[in-house]
Amino acid sequence: MTKKAAVIGAGIGGIASALRLRHLGFDVEVFEAASKPGGKISEIRNEGFRFDTGPSLFTLPSLVNELFELFGKNPSDYFSYKALPVITKYFYDDGTEINAYNEPEMFANEIERKTSDSAEAVRKYLNDAETVYNLTANNFIFKPFELSTVFTKDFLRATLRINKLNTGKTMHEVNQSYFQDARTVQLFDRYATYNGSDPYQTPGTLAVIPHLEHNIGAFFPEKGMYDIVNSLYQLALDEGVQFHFSEKVNSVNLNASVAKGIVTEQGTYDYDLVISDVDIFTLYQHMLPGEEIPQKQLSQERSSSAMIFYWGVQGTHENLDVHNILFSKDYKKEFEKIFSEKAMPGDPTVYVFISRKAVESDAPDGHENWFVMVNTPANAGQDWDHLIEEARQNIIEKINRVLGIDIRKKILFEERLDPRSIESKTGSWKGSLYGNSSNNKFAAFLRHKNKTTKFKNLYFTGGSVHPGGGIPLCLASAKIMESKVKKDWKL
Repeated sequence: MTKKAAVIGAGIGGIASALRLRHLGFDVEVFEAASKPGGKISEIRNEGFRFDTGPSLFTLPSLVNELFELFGKNPSDYFSYKALPVITKYFYDDGTEINAYNEPEMFANEIERKTSDSAEAVRKYLNDAETVYNLTANNFIFKPFELSTVFTKDFLRATLRINKLNTGKTMHEVNQSYFQDARTVQLFDRYATYNGSDPYQTPGTLAVIPHLEHNIGAFFPEKGMYDIVNSLYQLALDEGVQFHFSEKVNSVNLNASVAKGIVTEQGTYDYDLVISDVDIFTLYQHMLPGEEIPQKQLSQERSSSAMIFYWGVQGTHENLDVHNILFSKDYKKEFEKIFSEKAMPGDPTVYVFISRKAVESDAPDGHENWFVMVNTPANAGQDWDHLIEEARQNIIEKINRVLGIDIRKKILFEERLDPRSIESKTGSWKGSLYGNSSNNKFAAFLRHKNKTTKFKNLYFTGGSVHPGGGIPLCLASAKIMESKVKKDWKL
């Protein structure tokens, strides 16, 4: 008799988990409170404009391709993407503009032209980042971090070269050791925000992140980021996975810590195993009645959240690319505001994402779709209505000052997202985008595991558990979950 599995949540980790379980031979049903798949990866359509609402950069596409290949499918039959010639364009208050080219040598030469740092320093930095990735990926990204991992050859190899991992330094300190120019340091410090952390606190090991973009490559789906979800969703349908949308799971049905199934607003369902793609704190707080919350893991500092303005903009702007960063003049102060004071900086770093530059149909001719984001603290009851208006004014003034664009006159309509609505729409506790932050050297070890001895037949995936948030890590969490299921069920 075929075993049955339930997946709670149709985020990218949930869909990937459903596919991997289906490939193992389970009958799989996915339950999602929202009316469509994707979780934080969603889209808005308004007046001929289309906006990706969540993640906006596509790295490690092999992790997506692999899901199609599991079923003998050609990924390109479902999904296509292209490399971005310029990954990100950086703007500084002093007038400096740096193109972070996808081709590493071009990027290194650009840094040498625009700053006092050498191309050779960039080459060495990226080469060392690749070394750290090769030492850590198999230990910390694609495997469960548990006692058995310590006794593998990969872990031993990493331990013998622990000096390369920069565990005793912060990311900012690592970047300062390679570069002398504050602009270059700030550019590489920004990668701490990829998991919602502070470069002045997060471990230097995370200086590995630029390797994913500059050595492996940064890409963009030809139909936009939401096409990643649509394509995997279609694959899941083709392979017989069933989806229940607008059906919120109220609780996991536990009997002596054995997950017997789930309870939704429509009824009770029995399953042989349950996979949760829900924010881990939300799961414990609302769906595991009577279970003690693991305080050690869940008392950690939350990652940053975001405030996003989706603007339909009149006119086109040739000086901007798909991804653009307008840096704060005082980066350290910005992170102190966010993490120490739980407040909004007066001069925030502004991210402007214009998918129309890559996907012509995302805005009408002669117009652009601006996704404008600033990092914020997680929701702790701040006066967000006031902070939103204040931040909007600061953003508009910064765009005017740095880019010379009077954007206020060009905005045709606006939609907004803030930590409160991120929390309510995606179930992310306090609106944090990546679960716990990585603002201490032990953070990676304190993420909730993908499987614990506390529950039988209950597994965990998604951005709030090991190995972390963002599309690649969520897909990695599904791989780890699969490995645990195969071991537990002797498949």
